[in-house]
Amino acid sequence: MKSIVIDPITRLEGHGKIHLFVNDDGSLANCYFQVPELRGFEQFCVGRPVEELARITTRICGVCPDAHHMASAKAIDAVFGATLPSAAFKLRNLVYNAFYAGDHTTHFYALGGPDFVCGPDAPPAERNILGVIAKVGLDAGKKVIAQRARGQRVIEIIGGKKVHPVTALPGGMAKRVSKEEQAELVKIGEEMVEFAKFTIQVLNDVVLANKAYVDLILSDTYAHKTYNMGLVDANNKVNFYDGKVRVVGPDGKEHCKYEPKNYLEYVAEHVEPYSYLKYPFLKKIGWKGFVDGVDSGVYKASPLSRLNTSDGMTTPLAQAEYERFYETLTKDKSGKTPVNATLATHWARVVELVFACEATLALAKDDEITSDKIFSPPQGIVGEGVGIVEAPRGTLTHHYKTDKNGIVTEANLIVGTTNNNAAITMSIKRAAEGLIKKGTQITNGILNRIEMAFRAYDPCFGCATHTLPGEMPLKLVIHDAESGEVIQTVQRNC
Repeated sequence: MKSIVIDPITRLEGHGKIHLFVNDDGSLANCYFQVPELRGFEQFCVGRPVEELARITTRICGVCPDAHHMASAKAIDAVFGATLPSAAFKLRNLVYNAFYAGDHTTHFYALGGPDFVCGPDAPPAERNILGVIAKVGLDAGKKVIAQRARGQRVIEIIGGKKVHPVTALPGGMAKRVSKEEQAELVKIGEEMVEFAKFTIQVLNDVVLANKAYVDLILSDTYAHKTYNMGLVDANNKVNFYDGKVRVVGPDGKEHCKYEPKNYLEYVAEHVEPYSYLKYPFLKKIGWKGFVDGVDSGVYKASPLSRLNTSDGMTTPLAQAEYERFYETLTKDKSGKTPVNATLATHWARVVELVFACEATLALAKDDEITSDKIFSPPQGIVGEGVGIVEAPRGTLTHHYKTDKNGIVTEANLIVGTTNNNAAITMSIKRAAEGLIKKGTQITNGILNRIEMAFRAYDPCFGCATHTLPGEMPLKLVIHDAESGEVIQTVQRNC
């Protein structure tokens, strides 16, 4: 038996590796997905004034600080029992949708896109953002960069900074929008919608027009029938910032729908000794291991999951794309039949990108965002609060407990990638099993196709890893340099 390690895995946020064990006949014996990095934010939030956490937790990640800012702000609102003025609610929604529009652009073009634009078997030196620009043209590359800049500009106007926003306060927002800034936001929104239309065309021309890519998306190698989780509004439409968490099964039947404050009734976390990343599962079904189906508590929380848990989108162009997505992949444009193809997550991300751009424009045109009534000071303290938003990578939960003075005594974070950890592990193994068979010559292209299984989830392992107080778990495995056999294993707190 020989082992193959893909380390580091590429085009993701954070660090991870895949360890493949291959039998002498070339067939796959086993596969492990490991996350070796650690972030300890939950522990060092303890002892801080709770109102500081909306600024502190944004530092977990430089890719999605806006998601942590908003989830944290909502949890802090709940700790103080604060109610947002309407204008503040709209401002938060506006900045959050603009953030989504930029973040999804990054993944579609820079992280996931190279596998389709350049091809999954292209040399690594070509399979990157520069290779994408070489294929689609310099003008297209400029459009992508401009779209990213638009999203950051909206965050700067409303959030106070291009990265790590600071303006969400308990009970509202710290900064109003001027009429001049509103005019700029409207212009940005209009340009975003045009970019969304451009992205739809890129998807059509590069991915959907290629039968080999469509067959790859729909292949059993990249398919799992798990439960799906996502935030929905009162009409079960996709909502990134507000609503209830809905979970549906691989058969499309609703498993549950709950208020954020009740999340612990429905979600628990499993631990494996070889990873710092936990494995959330549906509590009322239980942990049955890395298996799918209606009897397994494993679920996904991704762009694909959000579409699968919803009854549609609230903006016209995104709704048309939603219907086309389901009609193409399930022959049922209503969305009642879930899509279980992991690689279809990239298409779902485009549907959400379109929605985020349209929502940004609609909110920018709302004159109420220029109101001075953006803050309602808290009048007391409840002492516990939960905030949930949909981060681009999945459902994000912040849960804080405080003493009577608002000092944090306990913090728990379940981030999008954590929710997806079991599904990512299963997807990688399914891909490896489908691609590595007896007599297979393992090429760089095959290894990249295995990586494609996790890339669809756009994972952020910097956000997702944490541990309980105490010593950091550590496992040291010493191999013989010649034979590769394990000589000694030393571990601490594993």
